[in-house]
Amino acid sequence: MKKEKHFGFLLVYLLASYFVACSAFYLPGLAPVSFCEKDKSEADCQDKIQLFVNRLDSVESVLPYEYDVFDFCTEKNEIRPSENLGQVLFGERIESSPYKFSFKENVQCKGVCTRTYKKDDQKDTAKLDFIKMGMQLNYQHHWIIDNMPVTWCYDVEDGQKYCNPGFPIGCYVTKDGRAKDACVINAEFNKKNTFYVFNHVDIKITYHNGEPEGWKGARLVGATLEPKSYKHVDNEHTNCDPTNQPTEVPGEFTNDVSITYSYSVTFTENNDIKWASRWDYILVSMPHTNIQWFSIMNSLVIVLFLSGMVAMIMLRTLHKDIARYNQVDQVDLIKVPSSKEKSSLTYEDAQEESGWKQVHGDVFRPPRKGMLLSVFLGQGTQIFIMTFITLFLACLGFLSPANRGALMTCAVVLWVLLGTPAGYVSARLYKTFGGEKWKTNVLLTALLCPGIVFADFFLMNLILWVEGSSAAIPFGTLVAILALWFGISVPLTFVGAYFGFKKPAIEQPVRTNQIPRQIPEQSFFTKPIPGIVMGGILPFGCIFIQLFFILNSIWSHQMYYMFGFLFLVFIILLITCSEATILLCYFHLCAEDYHWWWRSFLTSGFTAVYLFVYAVHYFFSKLQIIGAASTFLYFGYTMIMVLIFFLFTGTIGFFACFWFVNKIYSVVKVD
Repeated sequence: MKKEKHFGFLLVYLLASYFVACSAFYLPGLAPVSFCEKDKSEADCQDKIQLFVNRLDSVESVLPYEYDVFDFCTEKNEIRPSENLGQVLFGERIESSPYKFSFKENVQCKGVCTRTYKKDDQKDTAKLDFIKMGMQLNYQHHWIIDNMPVTWCYDVEDGQKYCNPGFPIGCYVTKDGRAKDACVINAEFNKKNTFYVFNHVDIKITYHNGEPEGWKGARLVGATLEPKSYKHVDNEHTNCDPTNQPTEVPGEFTNDVSITYSYSVTFTENNDIKWASRWDYILVSMPHTNIQWFSIMNSLVIVLFLSGMVAMIMLRTLHKDIARYNQVDQVDLIKVPSSKEKSSLTYEDAQEESGWKQVHGDVFRPPRKGMLLSVFLGQGTQIFIMTFITLFLACLGFLSPANRGALMTCAVVLWVLLGTPAGYVSARLYKTFGGEKWKTNVLLTALLCPGIVFADFFLMNLILWVEGSSAAIPFGTLVAILALWFGISVPLTFVGAYFGFKKPAIEQPVRTNQIPRQIPEQSFFTKPIPGIVMGGILPFGCIFIQLFFILNSIWSHQMYYMFGFLFLVFIILLITCSEATILLCYFHLCAEDYHWWWRSFLTSGFTAVYLFVYAVHYFFSKLQIIGAASTFLYFGYTMIMVLIFFLFTGTIGFFACFWFVNKIYSVVKVD
């Protein structure tokens, strides 16, 4: 016994250490690349540094756009890196750029290209208007060097530095003289109804020299830039003097406009930064770790409170109930003349204490709409296993921000391959409910929930396609997704359902009466709707702070990397959903309401409704999204998240309650 106790303490300690380590542990997404000076370059050490550009996005719009849509300088012989499924689904469109430089060769004010817009040309007018729109909505560049984001670092409150993985196209001073966003970085940006284009960037590349450490060349450990605006003559005659005027685009297009883009590059050696930790300066400035720990402590208090209540019910109330109920066979025969009287007398004594035992003949009566419930549970099981494995791998660092699109790719592939558990769980439960339409069950399990998600996703994709956004999924990718669904997931669901139907139905611990028992009048709190509404409050309370960071990463384009915290919150959510559902299930059974099948699913599943309410609050309080298309896209994608979360949490609550009900009725002796 003592060994088991010590082992338990050791296990808790190791788990705690693991979660703390996960919040900082990071495995790079790609192998390091060594760079050398031009005269020393070899096969394993290159001198050319390529700058790639990604899509442009904004916190004021859900619609991202490809780089060349804004008529920036582009590469003639474009080299487009291969993109994985996750990158395509997230709308990332990485392209090569004309910004090229050699290692350790500093460049000062080099012109790239000049774009001229004539006032009488409709095409030029449309292009310039699009750039103006990008500045009004604060669209951001996203550049990449050696698989690292080129960041714009600037000072914020309390002397801290914030490194943004993007930088704006430019800024806009409104007609009433209000400077929008980035215009505050320069006091000269003060003309009313004027756009200032950031047509110059000072790039600073930091490298770690490997020669003292025994490996050849150097590795890039940092890339930052500072956007500026200069009025150049053309790309052959550039002037980056601080006294030079900025490039202005008037609000009214009355004269021809010329914009020349340029850049400067400087290289700095820093051997204190290791290549494996080169993302640290970006990630440290992002999240608020103290808030995360506060969230975890808050969630743990809720879990301890619920665990205490469940333990009290299980160890005290239920233990006494079962012990008293099982004393039927031990009643003194001298006090009770006949076995018939003995039985009735003891049953009455037991019934006075608790009502959950009175419904033993009805508690396992098959639910209404058992087909739909089994389908939901099959899909929920698939989502649960997919989420657990994905978060576990992300916690280990395999799905880090450096490995772009890996998180979404992993989730989609796992979902496709987990059709077998979905089919098995759905078929087994449907058979337990007494269902016989096994073909309908299999088809609904394979097609219903994925079909709803795909229909919503396809509708959102149509809007993106009409708006010309880079997030619109190409037709070939849609065909590939359908092929994965119907070619792999559906057949695997059929395989799982086959084995599920081959298995015998789950044996219940007590027999079900032929005639349903009448349910007595319920109090307000034990009625279905109030109980379900209350059931989602505590699970949501455990996740809402973490939810804020997740929504920030999706809609405010902030980098999310604290998967250790997320995995810990995931475990807390499992426990909270399970315990809250068990508590409410026990109270309803004590009130002699035996309709627990659907209620257990909906009680924890109602957390998804609170998720939707929070998403609505987040939209109106935190985001500055404008435009009907962006609003429709936001709520369209939110509905997909809510449906997935509903199935996930509902499945947790159902199986926790299923285990609880089977456990308590299996230890009761019933004739």
